[in-house]
Amino acid sequence: MSLTKRENEFCRYFAACRNGREAAARAGFAFPERSGLRLLDKASVKAEIERLTAAGKGNSSAVDGLKRLAFGSIADAVRLILSDEPLDIESLDLYSVSEIKRTDKGTEIKFYDRIKALEALLSTNEGSTENESFGLVDAIFKGASAISGGWSDSDEV
Repeated sequence: MSLTKRENEFCRYFAACRNGREAAARAGFAFPERSGLRLLDKASVKAEIERLTAAGKGNSSAVDGLKRLAFGSIADAVRLILSDEPLDIESLDLYSVSEIKRTDKGTEIKFYDRIKALEALLSTNEGSTENESFGLVDAIFKGASAISGGWSDSDEV
């Protein structure tokens, strides 16, 4: 049995986050808690999730989480802060948010540290060869150099 476009989106989101409610909300289903449970019961959905997970070469949940922290979007968190209209919080991707609090000056959002997530990803060496890891490290140093205007390959680290 073929899946609908929204069911396919659910499978992709679920393979990435392993959370049925969040995947259903991100895919646009009404009543995400109930929809997620119902979808995870369907044989065709289970098969697609297994296929996507196998295609991901067995990355662990921790590595997947680090990737989401390091490379994930903060657009929904910004939308939450800037929106004058009420938003459906369940449909927002707030994975990278570590803290939200209201102060007398407004709402404050703190995010997890992307650099620490990148460092943790590098230390796992999962899914990358030695050359790919060094390529990422070089890119980070070159980016830092561009910002500070001072580092070169001849400098000691």
